[in-house]
Amino acid sequence: MELKWLEDFVTLAETSSFSRAAEARNVTQPAFSRRIKQLEAWLGTTLINRATVPAELTPEGRRFLPVAQDAIRNFYSVRESLQPSGEGRMLRLAALHTLTVTFLPDWLENRFANIRVSLIPDRGGIEANLAALIDGEADFFLTYAHGLVPFHLDWQRFDFLAVGTDRLIPVAAPEVRLRSGVHVPGAALFDRMQSQGAEVPYLSYGYSSFFGVALERLFAGRSGPRRRTVHENTISAGLKTLAMRGAGMCWLPESLIEQELRAGTLVRASASPDWDMELEIRLYRHIHAQNADTRRFWQAAQGPH
Repeated sequence: MELKWLEDFVTLAETSSFSRAAEARNVTQPAFSRRIKQLEAWLGTTLINRATVPAELTPEGRRFLPVAQDAIRNFYSVRESLQPSGEGRMLRLAALHTLTVTFLPDWLENRFANIRVSLIPDRGGIEANLAALIDGEADFFLTYAHGLVPFHLDWQRFDFLAVGTDRLIPVAAPEVRLRSGVHVPGAALFDRMQSQGAEVPYLSYGYSSFFGVALERLFAGRSGPRRRTVHENTISAGLKTLAMRGAGMCWLPESLIEQELRAGTLVRASASPDWDMELEIRLYRHIHAQNADTRRFWQAAQGPH
């Protein structure tokens, strides 16, 4: 038995839809259906009538629903009562890797001097990072946000604060090495390659990380040059190192490369601001899994940026 099975079942009961429930739980529909079947197998009975649209609870499912709801509330209540207070309590914060380098150190020092925090490493993919919050492994999740990458969370269980901003911009080294071995200027490289109908050497985030998803959706709505992926890394710092060596162009958070832009060791690869992405920095929490320490952290985070 896993707590997330109970939360899945309650969400399904509330939405009467496997697809909407899976979206709210931030998992694929096949994975969500498997978890409901695992719960039914554990209980030894059928909870959902799958022959009806919308989905309906069976008589056994209707009897089990208040039991599941009480179990979830009791679990979080007991967990809160068992948490140490004062110096023994360490909050668990999941955060994207770039934010742990750029935003988080000063933010924690300036706002939360008396609150101890344990960082949960970036897991690379959007679903994997959100799972740390959804499954109760993290008290909070600090992430970038953009309209092109909606987070499908159940807003009756989760909410967020906007705590900062950043910008994702296309950059390259002053000289970039093409596949032919020729070196070309990195400034406005993206624009020139588009006008010439040539391909641009591209340092990619892949397709599962936040920036990877955001950029693929940005490209899908715009006309740009062909991109030839020469390297892939979900971590911005890794792409930054390769970009500075002239391996290709990439999009990086402005907060990560402020010094390099001032020094000229990285330059803008497009003169058009249309290829910039304005980002919001958000702090997410599970509404029903709070205690005195997490509430104090949330209140401190609500101050001015």
